[in-house]
Amino acid sequence: MPSAVRALGPPLLLMLTLLGTASPAAARPAGWSLAPAGGPRPSFYAEGVPGTALQDTVAVTNPGRTPVTVRLRGTGLPVVLARAALTVPARTRAEVPFTVTAPSGSAPGDRSGAIEARDGTGRTARVPVRLRIAGPRLAALTVEHLAVRPDGITYQLVNRGTTVLVPTLAVRADGTFGRVLDRAPRPLPVRLAPGARRALSEPWHGRPFLDRVDVRLTVTADGAHATATTAATFVPWGTLGALAGLAATATVTFLVRRRARRTRESETPSREAELTGAVA
Repeated sequence: MPSAVRALGPPLLLMLTLLGTASPAAARPAGWSLAPAGGPRPSFYAEGVPGTALQDTVAVTNPGRTPVTVRLRGTGLPVVLARAALTVPARTRAEVPFTVTAPSGSAPGDRSGAIEARDGTGRTARVPVRLRIAGPRLAALTVEHLAVRPDGITYQLVNRGTTVLVPTLAVRADGTFGRVLDRAPRPLPVRLAPGARRALSEPWHGRPFLDRVDVRLTVTADGAHATATTAATFVPWGTLGALAGLAATATVTFLVRRRARRTRESETPSREAELTGAVA
């Protein structure tokens, strides 16, 4: 850890430093600037375990001939500045201490933010702040709530580890007579932060017409591996309903015709009855 980054110590103070007389080459200064104090550094860097408050100092330099007023703020990280606004006299550098806190309960890894300054004209300058939260790195994830629906396959991914994951997905489905779906592993367009849960879907066109299939999802990311399986039965209920309707209609027609035939037969006298009557 750089020496400029240290644990929270004495009360925060604002320091002003008078710059030397401008040289002829600096007769037309470029304007005020923002940078880390204490030496040439492109950004701030801090490292600590969750809950640790770390301190550093930002400098606003005004090489001009008139004072400049700027407002300071931190972005992306829990930053507390000793001053939110200050006026820097001509040819003066003002140093403002600040603290950045590694959030309690946060997972190990890198976080990023910035210290920003803005003057009355809208001009803005920023210095990046990089924070590394110490701790063991663990990659772990699960696949949950896998289901086959009319519009495709739905599922949820949960990051159970302490690192950001970019998962890779493979899909396979086996039916009664063989494999009906086989998709090679491919990266998913998602980034899962530690503890994050994402609901996703996988389209499935050309599904079986009539079959029972076993669906298997395999997800990998940064050494982590997870699988989930489910079963689905595809039945063309519309077609079966139409066939059932036709069968019912045919059955009713057959019964009606049979009854009508029996009625006609019962109403027609037999020839034996006619002859017997004639003899009598």
